[in-house]
Amino acid sequence: MTLQLFVPLVTYPESNADAIAASAVSLAASLGGDLHALAVNVDIPNVSNAMSRLLLDLPEMVRQAEGTSRGRGKHLLAAISEKAAAAGVKATTEELATAPTMLGERAAEHARYYDLSLIGWEAGNTTSRETAEAVIFGSGRPAVLLPELADLAALDHVAIAWDGSRVAARAVADARIFLRDGTRVSVLTVHDEKPLEQKDVGDRLAAALRGRGLDASAVAINAQDCPIAETLQEAAIERGCKLLVMGGYGHSRMRDFVLGGATQGVLDSLLLPVLLSH
Repeated sequence: MTLQLFVPLVTYPESNADAIAASAVSLAASLGGDLHALAVNVDIPNVSNAMSRLLLDLPEMVRQAEGTSRGRGKHLLAAISEKAAAAGVKATTEELATAPTMLGERAAEHARYYDLSLIGWEAGNTTSRETAEAVIFGSGRPAVLLPELADLAALDHVAIAWDGSRVAARAVADARIFLRDGTRVSVLTVHDEKPLEQKDVGDRLAAALRGRGLDASAVAINAQDCPIAETLQEAAIERGCKLLVMGGYGHSRMRDFVLGGATQGVLDSLLLPVLLSH
């Protein structure tokens, strides 16, 4: 059964960078999966009146914004198709237009039909962040956040943020597509951030993964008053890991997200590709 990967492309009010095309195709090629890219464009409701037309020419501003959104979406889809063809990756593309308040929800709805979402992340891009939150907490599927300069050629060393919790266990299960023969795994457990039910949770997971044929080792780390997300990401990078796997802590209600510290930190400052599972 072929792995199906989903890439939501944001175009309004901030667009994904072109780098998402190369990153998504590179990861699809590494995993041997098919890629489906969706450009989520904006459809701004008509709220014009005589005064707005006289003072601001609001209808023209709306037309320009929608046109820019559609144009950017077509550009990103074309980049995905071009790079996928060059890499031998099967790719399909689609575009839709929806109200500004529904952009994230529509991306999450489409993500439910695929095995894994790949989400472009750029520093300061609030649109991509909001889309990431919507997909992580609303799709029921795992998502990989891809920074602009991600190295996805060989994901041969994976870090797992592990505290023995249900959410962390769900993330490990969702990461199985990255855990193959020959893959190194570093199980990262932070011991001074919060109480752990058992002191040896990292060793127990590493042993369980070794029983499945993986080269896994437990790594105990201390946050030492540093933000937990920074601690985990830097520990992964120091060990040469190409991907960090972690549970997405939080929930959503009426688009108001309440995030755990690690999830919040990763979305604030992404240092390497991170798989988030909720």
